[in-house]
This record gives sequence, structure tokens and C-alpha cells, in this order.
Amino acid sequence: MTTTNAQVRIIMRERNKGRTQEQAAASANVCSRKTVAQYERSGQFPSERVEPRQYRTRTDVFAADWPTLETMLRDAPSLEAKALFEWLCEQHPGQYQEGQLRTLQRRVAQWRALHQEQAAVLEQVHRPGEVLQTDGVWLTELGITLQGEPLAHLLIHSVLPYSNWEWGRVAQSESLNAIRLGVQSTLQQLGAVPQYHQTDNSGAATCRPGADAETGTGGRAYTEGYLQLLSHYGMEPRTTHRRSPQENGDVEGSNGGLKRALEQHLLLRGSRDFATLADYEAFVQSVLTRHNQARQERLAEELAVMHPLPTTQLVTHTHQHVRVARTSLIRVQNNVYSVPTSLIGQYVNVHIHEWHLEIYYQSCCILEVPRLIGARQHRINYRHIITSLLRKPGGFRDYRYREALFPTLVFQQAWEYLNQRHAPRKADLIYLRILHLAARHLEADVAAALACLLETAEPWDDTTVAELVQPQRPATPVLAPLTVDLQPYDQLLLEVAHGA
Repeated sequence: MTTTNAQVRIIMRERNKGRTQEQAAASANVCSRKTVAQYERSGQFPSERVEPRQYRTRTDVFAADWPTLETMLRDAPSLEAKALFEWLCEQHPGQYQEGQLRTLQRRVAQWRALHQEQAAVLEQVHRPGEVLQTDGVWLTELGITLQGEPLAHLLIHSVLPYSNWEWGRVAQSESLNAIRLGVQSTLQQLGAVPQYHQTDNSGAATCRPGADAETGTGGRAYTEGYLQLLSHYGMEPRTTHRRSPQENGDVEGSNGGLKRALEQHLLLRGSRDFATLADYEAFVQSVLTRHNQARQERLAEELAVMHPLPTTQLVTHTHQHVRVARTSLIRVQNNVYSVPTSLIGQYVNVHIHEWHLEIYYQSCCILEVPRLIGARQHRINYRHIITSLLRKPGGFRDYRYREALFPTLVFQQAWEYLNQRHAPRKADLIYLRILHLAARHLEADVAAALACLLETAEPWDDTTVAELVQPQRPATPVLAPLTVDLQPYDQLLLEVAHGA
């Protein structure tokens, strides 16, 4: 039986106590006192007496082809062992077995360790209160839903590299408004301002340099809105070099840790569905608050050298002054939105927030709609144009945004049903009357009525739907006139007076 290091330690301890070799061998479960004497003479542990093996225990099955593989690795260092193994099997059919892949993977890993240089991570010195790093990290993969609807979103994540204190705001794009919202919220939560703000070369913070543009580290110019944000808080801009995300390494590294933490807390919560966006954002910030509790000591060092926070906040939304077209549509950031037809020809002010738009006519907020992401998209509310469509029903069938006039699937199924049983113009007119009914009453009630009618074999039209949505009220019964006899009341008063 091979003696272990732990047994030798027991032997030495027992001998130091004055025990005999036989007693020490019995305590360490060693078969002979000669073993005790042997380790006393050598003064070494078993692991120190083992000499490295200089021979192979198995035949190297890749010996003949290894020089070729080594040449291929030198020419293309990114080649993986699996690809090399598949190439060998194609070159020598039947010579290699599937179970030998792991042997080649170990051989390739050994060659890389001895011959292939890698870029080392260079640890940086972080100074208290010097820089705030910001990055957008997508969290859609967490599977968050709002009242059952999937939420595509990211987090504008900010980190102080010295203390690793972090904060963030939920956004739907890495836009300038999102950067403003995230940075301002972080500084308000922090209560102080660092010297620099560092981000990557995103389109919200940088752009292609112009003639007199102020350029950053990556050779791109800072956008005007981004410079206004930093100027308001007295921070200096700093960006990473292009294609060098490791320069923003602290926030990049924190992104992965935050994702894992959110995943774990969602598992503990037992549900990924939230009632509102505010509820979900409160959940995210509660996780950040727990993380920051262990960072207060180093955070105090940073706060001591930071600048005071300005008393006024910067407006986090942008403005756009647009005219309502004859189509009752406005174009904002290359997307189309409908507005009430009463505003046709008028100019409106649009306040562009991260998640929604506020549409003002003069000083009155007329409408608030969710903001679209991307370009060449549309958000048409059928309630805005249904009256115009009833006046001009011929414009419905070829209307550019006709799909927006089907609020739910049952409305589209109803139109297809009508289109099969009536002439095109009559089918369109009946459907538009049904849509007008949904605009004047509850859309859900009209949808329920359509669902019931589609299951029946009886013909129906807009009149049938109207009878289901607003049934006739029963007639109010006519009551006979009531005659009041005051004589008993007079008699009561006389009796009370007589008693008094």
C-alpha cells in the first residue's frame, strides 16, 4: 500500500511525542516500522520522492500526422482540435475513432501552452472618484414580460471602477435620451460627480468627426447632446479606442455578474412577469442596492474627492416641432404616428422620451404614445381616422397602413368573412361601421361579439354586432300618481299638543 503525505505527517507527529516506531506506524495505519524508519532517514514526503515520468504508457496514435497538424496550427492558430480531427478522418478513413478526439484536444492544448502567445490582461490602477464607466447591456434573454407581453430591453449600466459601485436604468435602445436618463439617474443616486465619464464609441455619444468637432480617444467626434450632458455636470468625456471593449473592462465585467444576479433573483421570485415597467425597474434597482451594500467603505473614499452635484437636473428628453400632414400623420425620427384629424395642418411639439412620446398642441398635451424603435415603422390608431374612412370607404382596401386597422386577430377574421360574402365596397363599409362601433364603445365588447358571430352559421352584419354590444334597454315602467293623505298627521299633532 502506498504511503500518503498525511500518513507521514502523523508518523512525524507521533515520533516527536516520544512514541516508538511501532506505535507511530500503528497510529498512521502503516504496515511496518521499517516504513517509519525509511521516511525518518529521508526527511521527505512521498510526493517529494516521486520523479516525473519520462516515458509514454500508450502509443501516440497521432505521431505520424502530428507534424502536419503542427504546421496547420502555426499557419492558422485559431483552428480548433475538433476541426483538425474531422480533417484527419477525411484524409485517413477508418484510421481514427471518435473516442480519440479528447486525446487530440489535450495534445493541441499542450502545443498552444508551449508555442502560442496570448495577450495578457494588464491590471490597471484605479483612483478614487476619477471616472464613471457606462455601457448598455441587453437583458432580453432574461425572458421578462409585462402583463404577459415580452419586453425587449437593455440596461444603461454605470460602474465606478475603484469601488465597483453600480447603478442603472432600463431602456429600449442605447439612444442619447437613454444615456442621459441613465447617467443622470446614476449621479442623482450617487449624490456626487466624478471627473471623467467613459463610454464606448456608441452612436449616442460619438459620431464621425466634422471639421471643427472635438474628437475622443477612438478618433470619433462627440455628439452635441452628449457634450451638453457632461458640461451640465462638469465631467470630461472619455471613450475607448475602436474595437477595444476591454478598455471599458470594469463595466463590461460587471455586466455578466449583474445578469447572473438578476437571473438568480428571478428564480427566487418565482415569476418573470411584472405588472408595469416601473415594477420591473424597481426590482432591478433592488438587486443593485443589495450589491452596493458591501461597497460602502470604498465608495466613501470616492465621494470624498468627487465634485458636488448640481442643484438643477438636465432635461432627459428631446423636442421636435412637426406639422400634421393631410393624412393625419406625423413623422418623428423616421417613424410615423397618427394623431386626431382635428390637428391636420397644425404644428405640434413632440417631447421624445426613451419609452414614449408626448404630443403637445400649444401648451396642451393631446396624446401620449409608445415610442417606436428603428426606422420606417408606424403606429396608427384607428380611432383617429375611422370617421374619415366612413366618409371615404373606398380608401380602406388599398390603405397603406390597412393592417393597423385590425386591432386584434378577430377583427381581421371578421373582415375576411365579410369579404367572402359581400361585394368589396359593401364588405368594407360593414367592417368600417363595426370598427366605428369599437371606437365608440369598448373594443373588447365588440371583439367578443365578433368571436361569437364567427362561430355561428347565420349571416350577420354591423347591425347584428351593434345589437349584441348595445342591447335595447327595457322600457321604464309608468308608476301611478301617489296621493298623500295628511289627516292622520294632523291628528297626531293635536294629540301631541293635548298631551303637552
